[in-house]
Amino acid sequence: MIHILIGLVRFYQRFISPLFPPSCRYQPTCSSYMIEALQKHGIKGLIMGIARILRCHPFVEGGRDPVPDTFSLKRQQTDE
Repeated sequence: MIHILIGLVRFYQRFISPLFPPSCRYQPTCSSYMIEALQKHGIKGLIMGIARILRCHPFVEGGRDPVPDTFSLKRQQTDE
């Protein structure tokens, strides 16, 4: 199941994302975050990725937001 979800995200990254201007406010991008969250946390990573996508909008500052080592739906701010 996780491999299918990662495949869908990679499909999006390769074929759909290039059709639009860059708009993700976070580093790593939301799609990269989703893949890493799925790899680290399994199906809970899907929930983390969806929460991240919902946080990514024009009214937030953005910046560094790495995937945490433990399950969390909150932003992981870093000073880097």
